[in-house]
Amino acid sequence: MSDDLFEELPQGGGDYDSSSIEVLEGLEPVRRRPGMYIGGTDDRALHHLAAEVLDNAMDEAVAGHANRIEVVLDEGNRLTITDNGRGIPVDEHPKFPGKSTLEVILTTLHSGGKFSGKAYATSGGLHGVGVSVVNALSSLTRVEVARNKEVFAQEFSKGQPQGKIEKVGDTPNRRGTSVTFIPDTEIFGDRQFKPARLFKLARSKAYLFAGVEIRWKCAPSLASEEVPAEATFQFPGGLADHLKEQVGNRECVTADFFSGTQDFPENDGTSQGRVEWAVAWPLWSDGSTSWYCNTVPTPDGGTHEAGLRAALTKGLRAFGELTGVKKANSLTADDVMTGAEIMLSVFIRDPQFQSQTKDRLTSPEAARLVENAVRDHFDQFLTDNMERGKALLGSVMERMEERLKRKQEREIKRKTATNAKKLRLPGKLTDCSGDGEGETELFIVEGDSAGGSAKQARNRKTQAILPIRGKILNVASATADKIRANSEIADLSLALGCGTRKECDPEQLRYDRIVIMTDADVDGAHIATLLMTFFFQEMPELVRRGHLYLAQPPLYRLTAGKESLYARNDEHRAEIEANQFKGKKVEVSRFKGLGEMNPGQLRETTMDPATRSLIRITLPDQHEQRFAVKELVDQLMGRNPEHRFNFIQNRAGEIDREMIDA
Repeated sequence: MSDDLFEELPQGGGDYDSSSIEVLEGLEPVRRRPGMYIGGTDDRALHHLAAEVLDNAMDEAVAGHANRIEVVLDEGNRLTITDNGRGIPVDEHPKFPGKSTLEVILTTLHSGGKFSGKAYATSGGLHGVGVSVVNALSSLTRVEVARNKEVFAQEFSKGQPQGKIEKVGDTPNRRGTSVTFIPDTEIFGDRQFKPARLFKLARSKAYLFAGVEIRWKCAPSLASEEVPAEATFQFPGGLADHLKEQVGNRECVTADFFSGTQDFPENDGTSQGRVEWAVAWPLWSDGSTSWYCNTVPTPDGGTHEAGLRAALTKGLRAFGELTGVKKANSLTADDVMTGAEIMLSVFIRDPQFQSQTKDRLTSPEAARLVENAVRDHFDQFLTDNMERGKALLGSVMERMEERLKRKQEREIKRKTATNAKKLRLPGKLTDCSGDGEGETELFIVEGDSAGGSAKQARNRKTQAILPIRGKILNVASATADKIRANSEIADLSLALGCGTRKECDPEQLRYDRIVIMTDADVDGAHIATLLMTFFFQEMPELVRRGHLYLAQPPLYRLTAGKESLYARNDEHRAEIEANQFKGKKVEVSRFKGLGEMNPGQLRETTMDPATRSLIRITLPDQHEQRFAVKELVDQLMGRNPEHRFNFIQNRAGEIDREMIDA
C-alpha cells in the first residue's frame, strides 16, 4: 500500500478539540437561539412574549383561583400583566437551596407547576419555558407577588437576577402576581408592541373564559380611535357573545346561532375538560375560523377542529336521511363549513401541540371528545326546530350542488379534451378516470420507483400520479426562458391544465386537489419546498383557494408483537414508544423512501382518504400578509445567497440533532 495515502492533510480553520465544544447554561440557549422558543425575532415573536405571560394569568383564572387580570402598556415598550390569583410561591425551593421558587421559575427552563396536573387541571403553558423565555429575552423583568398579606419583588435583566427576592411591604387585601417586562432591543431591534394587537389579544381572552374580567390600560400617547386608553372586558355569554359581535348585522341562514358548552365525560373521577363552540352561517361572506385550546389560539386548527368538522358533517347527513334528502349523504365537511363563522374552544389535560408556539393542536383524543360532545347538541339544534334544520340543510346542499357542478364541468372538459385529442398530456402521467365518487387528486411523486408504488396504491377512479425526476428547477432564481424550457415544469403545467402566471385560471384546473408526496427525509423536504415555490410563484391563486396539499408519509414502522404503528418523524416515534408501546419490545423499520413501501403500506398511511393525514398549504387573505410571505420566499429561494446564509446562520440551532445524526 502506498505511503501517499497516509500523507497528513493540511490543517485549516483552527484546532478542533474539547475546548471547541460550548456548553450553554441557564437561559443562554434562549438568547443564542430565540427562534427555537418563540419562532423568531419578528413582530409575531415579540407579541408571543405577551401571550406567554397572559396565558399564565389565564391559567390561574381557568383553574378558579383568579377572576381579574390587568394588562397595562406603557411608553418605552413596557408591558405589565397582573392577576389576582394565588401568586407564584416565594419560599425556598427544595431542590435549589438559597433560591426562591420565584427565582427558579424565572431563570430555569422546564420549571413550573403544570407538568403533573396537580396545580392546574388544564393550562395553556405546558413546557415550563414560557415566563423564563420572556425573562431571558427582556432587558428588564420585574415580578411582584402578593401572598399571605405580604408583597415580594425581584428584578432580572436578560435572564440574570439583579439581587435576591425582597419583601417590599404588607398588603391586607391584595394577592396574585404582577409581571413587568421590556423586550431586549439586542434581540428584537427597534420593534415595539402594537397597542391594537395587544388590545385584541386581551379582548379575545375575556371571550374565552366567561368568569374572568380583563382590564386594559395604555399610555395616552399610545391610545387611538381603535384602541382606548382604558377598557374593561367581561362577557358572560363567552364565545356566543363574541360571535354575535363578529357577525354584526349580516343576515344568516338561521336566526339562532349554534352555540353551547359541554363538559367532557369524567374518567376515574378526574375531569377531562370541556368544549365551547359558536357557529353561524351568514348568507354572504367568506367566513372565518377561530380555534383555541386552553385559551391559547391555534390558528392552524388541529384535532379539535377535526372533531367539530366531523360532528357538523355527520349531523347534517343524518338530518338529511331523517327528512328524506338522500343526496345529503354526499355532503363534505367543506360544504358545511365554507362561508361559516366558527369559533371553538377546548380545555383538555396535557394537550399536545405541533411546536412551542402552539399553532396546531395534535392531541388525538381531542377529535373524539369534541365530536361526541358537539354531535348531540347539533342533532338537537336541527330537530328542535325542523324549519331551521331544513333551512340550514338547504343552504349547505346548494353549496354542495355548486361544488359538484364545478367538478362535472371539469370532468367534461377533461373528457372532451382527451377524446378530441386537443389536450396533450405528459406521457408519464397516469391519469384517473374521473367518473367515480369523491374528489379527484393529482399526486406529484419523487422518482419512478415511488411512482410505481403509488400507481398500485391509488384509487384509479379519483387519484392520478405524476412522477418527477429529482429536484425540479428553483423558479424563484430562474429566468422566464429557463422556466419555460424546463421539461419537468412543462409536464406539470400540462397535467394541471390551468395555465401559469396571468393566464392561470383555477376554474380550468383538472383536479380538485394537488398533493405533493415526497420522501420523509431532508431531500424530500427540499423537493417539496421547490414545488411549493413553483406553485406560489406560477399558480398563486391555486394556493390561495386551498387546492395544494402536502402528504405526510411515515418515516418509521414500529412493531410490538402483532401490532404495527407508523411514525412520521423521530418525535412521533418517541411518543408512540412512550405511550402505545410503553414497556414493550419494539422493532423499528426505517423507510428510506416511498419506493421502499409496498403499495398496501403506502395506501394505508399516505393515500387513503380514510386513514391518511394531509397538510393544506394556503396563503393569508390579507394582502399585507401575502407580501410578507413573498418576501420570505424571495429571501430563502431567491438569487441572493447572502439572504439564505444569514437565515441559516441565525436559525442553525433549531435543527434537531437527532435528524442530523440519522
